Amino acid sequence: MPAPDQYLTVPGPGVHETEVNRSRFVCALAPAATEDDALAVVARERRDHPAASHHCYAYVIGAQGSVRKCSDDGEPGGTAGLPMLQMLTRRDIRCAVAVVSRYFGGTKLGAGGLIRAYGAAVGTALDTLGTTTRTRYRLVTVTVGHQRAGKLEHELRARGHPVREVTYGSRVTIHTALPGPELPAFQAWLADATAGTAIAELGDDWYGGP
Repeated sequence: MPAPDQYLTVPGPGVHETEVNRSRFVCALAPAATEDDALAVVARERRDHPAASHHCYAYVIGAQGSVRKCSDDGEPGGTAGLPMLQMLTRRDIRCAVAVVSRYFGGTKLGAGGLIRAYGAAVGTALDTLGTTTRTRYRLVTVTVGHQRAGKLEHELRARGHPVREVTYGSRVTIHTALPGPELPAFQAWLADATAGTAIAELGDDWYGGP
């Protein structure tokens, strides 16, 4: 399956709390590029909420959502992690983790109640904290002489290309990125803007956004 041109994720770490029959459901959302990133968020929530009775989680890793895992953390099987994961996938969320820390309120919710509560905890957190779109770019490394580097960097920014890093050596290396369809036009523009003195090397795909 080819990599998607865009995907939805969460803009940054955030927390939203809901309550059902006096049980508190504290949902933490965070971006996660890898499983290690996701599990680090789970560990952090365990530390931050030591009195919670359960720390259930779900995560979707990769722009294509190739890794999807969840945990009920002691709740009845299929009543917590799975509805959380289903909410993430239903909303087309990628590269993100959700952790719900439950503080038991004294009233049992039953299997159906737990499924609704855990799924809703993630859904309302997404609604409240919002989502953001990541767009697929192609990394490009531009090498140019010092006398043209300053103007070229300025023009790249003016044209809306992200300047991710600038390295100074015998020549100047500018790391940028642009949508794939723009590559031919970019290369033609670069040759014209630098009188053919710049070299552009194509790199890997990279997802970026606001």
